[in-house]
Amino acid sequence: MKRIKLWRSVLPASLIALAYAGQAFAHADHDQNSFIVGFLHPIHGLDHLLAMITIGFLSARMEPKRMWTLPASFVLMMAAGGLLGTVWGSDGVPALEWGIMLSVIVFGLAAAIAPKIPVAAGNLIVAAFAICHGHAHVAEMGSASAYGYFPGMLLATGLLHLAGLAFGVGLKRGVGEWSVRASGGAVAAFFAVMLIIDFM
Repeated sequence: MKRIKLWRSVLPASLIALAYAGQAFAHADHDQNSFIVGFLHPIHGLDHLLAMITIGFLSARMEPKRMWTLPASFVLMMAAGGLLGTVWGSDGVPALEWGIMLSVIVFGLAAAIAPKIPVAAGNLIVAAFAICHGHAHVAEMGSASAYGYFPGMLLATGLLHLAGLAFGVGLKRGVGEWSVRASGGAVAAFFAVMLIIDFM
């Protein structure tokens, strides 16, 4: 009972923190506050946002002691991809945007249809896509300073992971694991339809 109450409180807190920060930062001078630019970038991009949330869904289907491995791997490798972006610019990772778009569908489908989430394989897949996300974030950094941009980017990403994980755990314990699977499948299907419409 205490664990369920904890997750019910974590989800609203994460969403409120993101919403409040986004609203408060929206009126700031983005060119001079690199932390704000970094914080807002993962939130404003639908592909990035959905990928972060679905990693939370994937994590919710793992054993409680292992739920934090995927978000931790993503944040770590996203930072590495960001460093790659600062060195090589937008040409550092081939087919960068395709990798980002594919990550949403892969994460959503994995949450929906994988009978079990293997820790090693899950971390490897998440890490590979995280490089693309981190590289893209930093490639679009503009004139912002990396010293402020990186912490903001990583904080927003961690909060999105936490929101997705809390929502997934809440569904799993309150409704059943099938609801987490359905949510992952819905995200993958929604984004696939959005891509089809966009390319038509």
